[in-house]
Amino acid sequence: MRARRHPGRHRRAGEAAQVTYREVIAIREFRSLWYGQGLSLLGDQLAQVALAVLVFDRTGSPLATAAVYALTYLPSIVGGPLLAGLADRFARRGVMLTCDLIRAALVAVMAVPGVPFWALCALVFLVVLLSAPFSAARAALLPEVLEGDAYVIGSALQNMTNQAVQMLGFAAGGALIAGMGPYRALALDAATFLGSALIIVSGVRRRPAPHTDGAKPSMWHMTASGARLVFGSRKLRTLVLFAWLCGFYILPEGIAAPYAARLATDDLPAPVITGLLMAAMPAGTVVGAFLFSRFVSPARRLRLMGWMAILSCAPLIITAIKPPLAVVLVAWVLSGIGGAYQLAANAAFVQHVPAERRGQAFGLVQSGLMAVQGVGILVGGFAAERLGPEPVVAMAGVAGVVSAAALSLVWAESRGKGRVRAQATA
Repeated sequence: MRARRHPGRHRRAGEAAQVTYREVIAIREFRSLWYGQGLSLLGDQLAQVALAVLVFDRTGSPLATAAVYALTYLPSIVGGPLLAGLADRFARRGVMLTCDLIRAALVAVMAVPGVPFWALCALVFLVVLLSAPFSAARAALLPEVLEGDAYVIGSALQNMTNQAVQMLGFAAGGALIAGMGPYRALALDAATFLGSALIIVSGVRRRPAPHTDGAKPSMWHMTASGARLVFGSRKLRTLVLFAWLCGFYILPEGIAAPYAARLATDDLPAPVITGLLMAAMPAGTVVGAFLFSRFVSPARRLRLMGWMAILSCAPLIITAIKPPLAVVLVAWVLSGIGGAYQLAANAAFVQHVPAERRGQAFGLVQSGLMAVQGVGILVGGFAAERLGPEPVVAMAGVAGVVSAAALSLVWAESRGKGRVRAQATA
């Protein structure tokens, strides 16, 4: 029997050929991780868009809308960095299954009519809190399933799928929620977590816990050790800040409902425009991730990372002149295309983190990612209530461009020193 060639392996040094999407999809474990993530994300998007429209309809407050939307991000500040260490302390497949099952139970309680609003908020907080160890375990497991450029292609495929699911959920969420109601949407979300668990248990093989040498280190020790690893290295620190740059260009999604109210017409009501605005950036990210991973070589991705990061924020500045809906949508799509730089940052980060510590490292980055998005959306909602959504989006674009330019200079200097050291060693 002929052995299957594993993407990313057995390539000659200097070979120009890149791994294809077909090669990556042929790997069963990757397909399981891919399908499970997309399924659970679809249910979450339906719930998010319904919540955003419902809160704004009831309160008319951009701050209240942004605050509820930010609730899906802020739990990462409280427990994300600590809980992410579970992905290095226990078997990663088991961590993912446990998180999926618990989240399914919590969301099922939310789907019961009559649950008080404060209880719903508490349940949402717990559900999002459990996403930290799940995401850390999945992110740490993916480099074990895919190697080399296959990891970049697999990450791009997952990213494109996630953004496409978000785009579909945001664009069609309002119509579906109007037809099925909020409680049925929550029940569907619970079912997606169960479906994800079933896919993982059937398609991902068992692996031992990363720490198998007797007594496991405490969670506090692992958290502190992971923080020293990530923030003690200038290169890793720069890559992390590149990832957290998304706090600037994600901010518009949190105030999409009040922005849509400014653009609403008799032909296009505010809920429809809200869905279009929230779908614009994911649509751009799908396009950007495909082009960036398929037609740009790994070395060139690193060189273009800074310019792409600037592109992720620069188009938002045009909202300062209060353009029509079509121009806003184009600008937000361009911003999403620029966000594809995250693929290069993620791949470079993986290369510089030991395999046995990836769970904690990815968990810290992911928790910070969620935190900066939540805080950014909350601050954006507060400012939009006083200044209006258009200038707030524009100011986020300006701040993002300045930050991206500064990080690009640091990254270019870091890569230049790395090449000099490599040449000196040679």
